[in-house]
Amino acid sequence: MDLRSELLKSIWYGFTALDLEKSGKVSKSQLKVLSHNLCTVLSIPHDPVALEEHFRDDDDGPVSSQGYMPYLNKYILDKVVEGSFNKENVDELCWTLTAKKNYQPDRSSNTVLPDKDAFRLWCLFNFLSEDKYPLVMVPDEVEYLLKKICMAISIECVELEDFFSQDAVQQSGITVWVFLEMMNSGKITRGIDKSIISMAIEEVYREIVGDVLKEGYLWKKGQLRRNWKERWFTLRPSNLSYYTGEDRKDCQGNIVLDGNCCVEVLPDRDGKRCMFCLKTLSKTYEMSASDTKQRQEWTTAIQTAIRLHVEGKSSLHKDLKLKRREQREQREKRRQAKEEELQRLRALQEERERKLAELELLKEAQKQAQALMEQDEQRRRQQHEQLQRALEIQLREAEEARVSMQAEMALKEEEAEKQRKRIQELEEMQKRLEEALQQEIKARLDEEAFRYAQAGLLAEEEEKMKALMALQEEQEEYILKTQREKQELKQEMEAKSRALDEAQRQLEEVRANRHRVDQDVVAAQRKLRQASTNVKHWNVQMNRLMRPIGPGEKRPSLGSSFSSFQIPTQRDPGLRLRRRSGSEDQDEESKENVDSRAGCDLEKRRSHASNGDMDIP
Repeated sequence: MDLRSELLKSIWYGFTALDLEKSGKVSKSQLKVLSHNLCTVLSIPHDPVALEEHFRDDDDGPVSSQGYMPYLNKYILDKVVEGSFNKENVDELCWTLTAKKNYQPDRSSNTVLPDKDAFRLWCLFNFLSEDKYPLVMVPDEVEYLLKKICMAISIECVELEDFFSQDAVQQSGITVWVFLEMMNSGKITRGIDKSIISMAIEEVYREIVGDVLKEGYLWKKGQLRRNWKERWFTLRPSNLSYYTGEDRKDCQGNIVLDGNCCVEVLPDRDGKRCMFCLKTLSKTYEMSASDTKQRQEWTTAIQTAIRLHVEGKSSLHKDLKLKRREQREQREKRRQAKEEELQRLRALQEERERKLAELELLKEAQKQAQALMEQDEQRRRQQHEQLQRALEIQLREAEEARVSMQAEMALKEEEAEKQRKRIQELEEMQKRLEEALQQEIKARLDEEAFRYAQAGLLAEEEEKMKALMALQEEQEEYILKTQREKQELKQEMEAKSRALDEAQRQLEEVRANRHRVDQDVVAAQRKLRQASTNVKHWNVQMNRLMRPIGPGEKRPSLGSSFSSFQIPTQRDPGLRLRRRSGSEDQDEESKENVDSRAGCDLEKRRSHASNGDMDIP
């Protein structure tokens, strides 16, 4: 049971107390006051605008389209933080609202409990009640609570048969007001002082509602001064606190319990007996109980608290309540199974009685048949006697009729023998009928067992068939998915194949282009070599033509076209063989031709200079 469920139980009493007409509706002004008080005790901010927006007014009056529960969950309970408020204040608020309307005991009686004790019993009732509305407590939980209170008072528990004899109580349980009326009747606490009853109720309240596993005085050894002091210890599932007195006003320390803690029994020393220690990760606390029984109870309680913390449970009694509820459910299941078994046995008994009735009818019919046979036999005997007398008379009269009468008697005796055999066959048939009836009863029992087994097999077969259908659907989905992936892969492969063919075609085109370019390069190289050869040839021709003609030499007659031709000198800028703006791709052979031509010109100038010739300007 979580915190929200505990709060809703108390708030339910407050809400129903405001419903004066028991119509399930509360006015908006009362809901505002209830919401504001709940926000105050729960330590959360109150938003009155949200309540106004949630419950609007129209021409027909106040209308609640969603009800108070959604508002309570959204704007109040969803904002609650565990540990930021005191739950006892919430319970006191709701108890104040509901006690004014529902709790009105006879104050003149001496057995009436004080309001504080009634409030604590109301809280205990809410804790142990079922999680259904309206809230009731089943008889088992009432008996458990009364046993707790009687154990705290140290009296024998009163017989509860008087309280559980009513059919309504046995079926649905009792309400808290019936429970308080029962407690105020004095049947349980008659002759006991009210202070003792109040102390017992407070002890049970702290144990169940306050999650106190154990309380009492223990001697504790100091951590610094190492002296022994008596302290009041309070054990809860999460911690072990100790105070100077049982009023629990001055807390001297708090020991946090977790899975790393352990309890060990110590030998007697320092004048102390019944010693034990509580070990944590940081410290070891030494304590001493009053006797061995108290030491055993304290060590068991501390180990229980550590176990609850390790198991992630916040309350021992919540766990015990769930276990008791599970036990009740198991008992109810066993009771239902027993009732079903009894019904089945009754059906078998009825079937058996029906078979026995049929057998009785058969026996009666057999008796009637036997009586008829006896009457027939007696009638035959009488006839036989009459016939015998008639035969005797006829024997005297005629000897010839004797033979025929003897034959007739033989026939009658044979018929009687057949009747006796028939009686024996009927007796055997009765025995076989009884055996068949026993076998039929056994077969019915076996058939019932086989039907249960067949029902189990059919259920298992249905589950297997569902699993098979699910696997078949998954297989079909996987096949469809595989086919789609195969189709996509096929399309992708076709696209890649087309791309590969296109790339192959482009590669072939590139290779063809490269081959043509290689051929063009070879042709260009060939033309270049041919042009180089031509340049060499024309350089030689030009060098031969550029030789100067001295005085008195005859010019060769080259025809009229060369009569006006003048040979330029070497200084003529038109004869420069290397121009800076010339082409850069002239090869080395042209350079050698130019150098050789320059050497020839130099030799010619030297020869002309030795002959006294002058350069042509």
